[in-house]
Amino acid sequence: MHRSVCRPRPPNIGGALLLDLILTEWNMSSNMKIISWICRIAVAIILFQTLFFKFTGAEESKYIFSTVLSPELEAFGRIGSGIVELIAVILLLLPRTVWLGAMLALGTITGALFSHLTLLGIEVKGDGGLLFALASAVFILSAVLLFIHRHAIPVVGSVFKHINA
Repeated sequence: MHRSVCRPRPPNIGGALLLDLILTEWNMSSNMKIISWICRIAVAIILFQTLFFKFTGAEESKYIFSTVLSPELEAFGRIGSGIVELIAVILLLLPRTVWLGAMLALGTITGALFSHLTLLGIEVKGDGGLLFALASAVFILSAVLLFIHRHAIPVVGSVFKHINA
């Protein structure tokens, strides 16, 4: 008797990834999906638009990082935080990694808010508090995203399965 050997087919990475992305938000109500996407897009736009100023070395950006760090470390802080924010933007826009993008954005923006409150002040170089307001918006929206996607957080996400809010 001849046995046929069933060999597993290699996974369709593209299709599996797409399916995984779709299923990540499958269990969310449509209202939560809309709120999540609005928050994600808002945070991504705010963080992304600041990258131009950080990567081109705009005067205001140089002033901020010289004040917070030192003139010698200004470029490292400016470029480094820009790279972290770019990674956060990418992670926020991928449904599977929203929790990680929100956590990264929340951590980064907490440092920015702390710098405003301790070293820079609410108003920086006559901006009328715009940077502080944008940082506050990113903080609040990232916290909302982290709450919405709390179940997706590895290890601790399972703790939240019984908490419905």
